[in-house]
Amino acid sequence: MIPVCRLEDLPEGESIRVATQPPIAVFHSEGRLYAIDDTCTHQDASLSEGWLEGCLIECPLHEASFDLRTGTPTCLPARKAVRTHPVTVENGTVYVHEAAEAISPQEGSAA
Repeated sequence: MIPVCRLEDLPEGESIRVATQPPIAVFHSEGRLYAIDDTCTHQDASLSEGWLEGCLIECPLHEASFDLRTGTPTCLPARKAVRTHPVTVENGTVYVHEAAEAISPQEGSAA
């Protein structure tokens, strides 16, 4: 578990960037906490600096949008999902649990 902040330090509608490798963004939206990899899969941009609306975060560079619940892109130019992470609150502290690395096919392999 990675401690992020006190719950009262992450107000509704805000986000925080966690300096892990890779960085993780934690969002507080509609009474829930969500955590995703902080880097847009389209181009290197911090999603924690994007525009939050409900369960969607819009990348600040090219307006790609991701569903915070699943990491799935909801519009172009992003085509690849961002990894999501479980979030818990214990004794008023927000924690992120790093998700296991997704297994993907090797790039350039013949199909």
